[in-house]
Order: sequence, then structure tokens, then C-alpha cells
Amino acid sequence: MDERRSPLADAHEAAGATFTDFGGWAMPVEFDSIRTEHEAVREAVGVFDVSHMGEVTVSGPDAGALCQRLLTNDVPALDPGEAQYAAVTDESGVMLDDTVIYDLPGEATEDYLFVPNAGHDAEMATRWREHRDEWDLEATVTNRTTDYGMLAVQGPDAPARLGEVTDVDLLDLGRFAVGSGTVAGADCLVARTGYTGEAGYEVLCPWDETETVWDAIDCQPCGLGARDTLRLEMGFLLSGQDFDPADEPRNPYEAGIEFCVKLDTEFVGRDALEGVATEGPAEKLTGLTLVDRGVPRHGYDVETPDGDHLGHVTSGTMSPTLGEPIALAYLPADYTEPDRMVRVVVRGEPKKARTTAPPFLS
Repeated sequence: MDERRSPLADAHEAAGATFTDFGGWAMPVEFDSIRTEHEAVREAVGVFDVSHMGEVTVSGPDAGALCQRLLTNDVPALDPGEAQYAAVTDESGVMLDDTVIYDLPGEATEDYLFVPNAGHDAEMATRWREHRDEWDLEATVTNRTTDYGMLAVQGPDAPARLGEVTDVDLLDLGRFAVGSGTVAGADCLVARTGYTGEAGYEVLCPWDETETVWDAIDCQPCGLGARDTLRLEMGFLLSGQDFDPADEPRNPYEAGIEFCVKLDTEFVGRDALEGVATEGPAEKLTGLTLVDRGVPRHGYDVETPDGDHLGHVTSGTMSPTLGEPIALAYLPADYTEPDRMVRVVVRGEPKKARTTAPPFLS
């Protein structure tokens, strides 16, 4: 399969960005440096091209019922202009994806839009259609990924920067709310959401007008490298790494996102997750901060101080903000309380670490 390209791919190449494959997309890793871009978001404002994220719309009389049966959160609780975070689980409760679903505002022709992770758009659209047909529901499911570009404007100065080029009332836009309006003259959706832990917005704009919107926002461009260090400092999950149905099969209770599981609703995987909620997960995703020098990486083993195996790292980095090595790892549930001493095996050498409750930043 050919690598997919963002509507900004040519502009990124002209700006000298370095690229990587991510979910089948060629996406920029960095423009200047990961540290420069990371600090811009923590201290001022940066803009990310996140057009590799999927967009799937669902409309029709049974659109809400269909989304509810396939997502763990409470979709009927949404009003137009609101969004929520949710997981997509299989019958056994294993996470297939995580997503944000929007109840679209105003006179939108579609009722709902949800955002699968990179490379999951076709899979999720197919899942929605197959279950729609199985349950005999009336809904239209459309993969709109190549209709939209998506930008994330993040950082304490994001409201001021984006506010200069949009007619959306950003001050009236609450957390996990979405409004419609123009950005640099393009008809867009603007959501108060993000993946960095900072104030910020995600902008969905017409594919062919993405470069106009990108140029108008005019702040530090940021790549996937900084996006990863920023989200890890907050303990946010990365699909395909912190959970994956094939390589890292985990349920929402293990992954620490039980807050988005509403057991009083009906969804695929609900019965299995009710059992997990009652008994508690045997393992949970836990934060680690290294005491010794070294950088924890995906797949590194975690041990007791005596060398007994406990689990493994799913994500790790040197935190640019803290100046400390941090990681996420699945460990036995009795190791989730803070300040338990463990060891991370870094290139064959055990390094002292302590458990730390995410987020790593206060």
C-alpha cells in the first residue's frame, strides 16, 4: 500500500521537516528540534499537523444508537456542540482503538463525527457499517479522512494566536466542546481538545484549504516527536504502543481510562468489562521515573529490586520539561501506588526507578 500523505506534505518538505511513517502516513517528526517544539507548546504556542488522524461521520435516525453500542462512554448524554473521549472494545473488552466523538453543532448534515487513530479509519468505518447491518439500524457511515485536514494549536498562548484568525468565540468554547465558524476564511470545526495537557484547540478544515489555515496560524510548527514527549508527560495513551489488540491487548481498566467506561449503557464488551470492574485488573498501566541515569524505551523489562520480572515499558522518554527519564509500564496492580522501587533493564543494565502516578507534570 502506498504511504498516505497529509495535505501539508509539500509545505513540510519545503520547510525542511524530517519525516517518518506513522500508521501508514508520511508525517513530520520535527521541524527545528523536539526540545524547541516541546518548549514552545509548554511555554507559548505551537501548531501540529494531525491530518493523519481519521474522521468518520455517522448520520441518520439511529446514528446515536449505533455509536453508543460501539463506544464505552455515554453517547446519548452529548448535546450538539459537545464531545467525549471513549474506547472501542471487542466482545472480550480489549481495546481496538480510543477516540473522541463529537455531537456536531448547529446545522451539520451529519449527526456525529469520531476520530480514529492513524491508519484505523477504514477499519473503524467498516466496523460501524457491519454492526449497523447486523443490528438493522438506519445510519449512514462515511469515512471523511481525506475530506478534512486537522491541525492542533496547543499551548498557553493558543487562545490568543488562534483567536486572531477565527470568528469562533473561543472564550465561549468549554473543554470538550466544538463550534463551527471560519479560520482564515475557511469553514472549519474548532474543538477545545488536544493531546498535550496545555490549553489548545483542534481545527478540522477542508482538505484543500489546510495550507491556508496552517499558514495563517503562523507559530512554531511541531512534529510527532514533540507530540509524543508532550503526551507522555501527561500519561496519555498512544494507540499501537500503550495498547494494541494484537501486540498489547489491554482493556480500559488496565490502561487507566476506566473513567470513560459507562457500565449503565449497552456496548460491545460491556459484560466482560463489568467483570473486570468487579474483580479489578491484575495489571495496570503505571508511571515510572528513573532514579539512575538511562532512558527507558518501549519493550524494556521492569523488575523488582531483587531482579524478579514484573512487566515491561510501553512508552518512555527523557522528559524535556522535568529533565528526568519517564515511562509507562504495565505492572501488577499492587505496584501502582507511588514510590515503589523497581528496576528498568536499559540495554541489559538494571536501573533504579520509582513508580509515579501520571500525569508526571502537576
